[in-house]
Amino acid sequence: MFESSSKKTNIVGETKYIFVTGGVASSLGKGIISSSVGKLLQARGYNITIQKFDPYINIDPGTLNPYEHGECYVTVDGQETDLDLGHYERFTGIQTTRANNITTGRIYQSVIEKERRGDYLGKTIQVVPHITDEIKRNIKLMGKKYKFDFVITEIGGTVGDIESLPFLEAIRQLRWELGKNAVAIHLTYVPYLAAAKELKTKPTQTSVKQLQSLGIQPDILVLRTEHELNADIRRKVAHFCNVDEEAVIQSMDMPSIYEVPLSMQAQGLDAIILRKTGMPVGETPALGPWRSFLERRKNATEVVDIALVGKYDLQDAYKSILESLAHAGTYNDYKVKPHFVNSEKLTRENIADMLAGMSGVVICPGFGQRGTEGKILAAEYARTHDIPAFGICLGMQMMVIEFARNVLGYADANSREMDEKTPHNVIDIMEEQKNITQMGGTMRLGAYDCEVRPGSRTAEAYGQTHISERHRHRYEFNNHYIGEYEQAGMQCVGTNPDSNLVEIVEIPTLRWYIGTQFHPEYSSTVLKPHPLFMSFVKAAIGYLKDSQAQDKKD
Repeated sequence: MFESSSKKTNIVGETKYIFVTGGVASSLGKGIISSSVGKLLQARGYNITIQKFDPYINIDPGTLNPYEHGECYVTVDGQETDLDLGHYERFTGIQTTRANNITTGRIYQSVIEKERRGDYLGKTIQVVPHITDEIKRNIKLMGKKYKFDFVITEIGGTVGDIESLPFLEAIRQLRWELGKNAVAIHLTYVPYLAAAKELKTKPTQTSVKQLQSLGIQPDILVLRTEHELNADIRRKVAHFCNVDEEAVIQSMDMPSIYEVPLSMQAQGLDAIILRKTGMPVGETPALGPWRSFLERRKNATEVVDIALVGKYDLQDAYKSILESLAHAGTYNDYKVKPHFVNSEKLTRENIADMLAGMSGVVICPGFGQRGTEGKILAAEYARTHDIPAFGICLGMQMMVIEFARNVLGYADANSREMDEKTPHNVIDIMEEQKNITQMGGTMRLGAYDCEVRPGSRTAEAYGQTHISERHRHRYEFNNHYIGEYEQAGMQCVGTNPDSNLVEIVEIPTLRWYIGTQFHPEYSSTVLKPHPLFMSFVKAAIGYLKDSQAQDKKD
């Protein structure tokens, strides 16, 4: 049902494999480099996909605290994955699946299940060859199944981490087996010592030596740096690391991550990959729509301030929401300036000050009770002051609870998640979820259909009445209360056609007040911004302009 890229036919014959590893430090941007490589090859007409192999033993990131790992990204087929898959989709427009994110936990789980079934015929199970063979099988799986031209595989962590060793050994074997059909890219860091006023390449040399000691010679080096690397430095790195001088690429800090593909293209990264895999290079793609997006982003000088009300004061916890707002701002020719508002610290006494100057409010998703009363306060303030408000997943549920308490008159209304004994359970657990005891991978996950009421503001934003969006939640709107909500002014304008579960609520008498049970932020890409975010940001800009006009009158 789901594919990981566009439905182009394979044009290179045997699938080519690109491996992206990192050294010196984590968080250098392997995901952005992998996404950029994918975008550049895609622009040349190749059918690509990108996968992330994470060395941690968790089965997936679904049970990880966002402070540990940032947001949990959800694929269309319902897999909880690393946030880098969001970058892959935003840059390339492909749809990833469970096959695009594999953890050590998944690898070991698969091997142990095979051992329990007797698949290994009584052999002693070892890291080599059984774990490495399973890694290799997963790396090659999508190339075999979908006949991609290029499969880009990013290995999480850094060279030298003990947990990465099986993945690197698998890559070593694959490079030997695949020959010219495999390319290794190594991303390292070149620090600048301010006291000496020098860029230091020794950490890169050490990282490459570590990789070489494992039997892997990188074909391409991407050097992450805050300062321009001159030709002498690049020549030095090439000489000491056994890499072609043209294959030493610098990755400097950019005003936006979306400028990285252009920087990589200008240095010929995609052309180098093609030459090393024996492919014709051809003309350099113009990347017209991409450049147009960046031009609009650069030219957007006016700012609209939007509050993100949530409990995680870490930007990666809401990465897809931030990027979706940025996309929508660009296409509305404004810069969206997000302001994190900690929902745990919101009170009736300070909320006016905390939301002062905001032209829109996003009530963020999350799990658990912490910070929920603050989100309810934010929903009330936005509703009563007619500030554009967008509630996502738990944020939508907080909108529903606030309305029940302050409009329907149920002061004790709540979600069963927060209060199991609430007499007015306007948000309740699904029947099929009640006996589930495990946390990971047991929610309503992935893409589900939704029928949107014609004439609603949501239908107007989408331009259609049948949509499909991704979910990650366990609790639902309690349909027992639909009549009361609709009569009092909150309309349930989106429902799942199979289960009749409520997916979207809105208050049509307000400027823009919409809550979605799903996560629309997962579907916004650089070249295709999400329609709900587009509509929300447009409403926020309208609110800003009206406020500015009123200030002039006053």
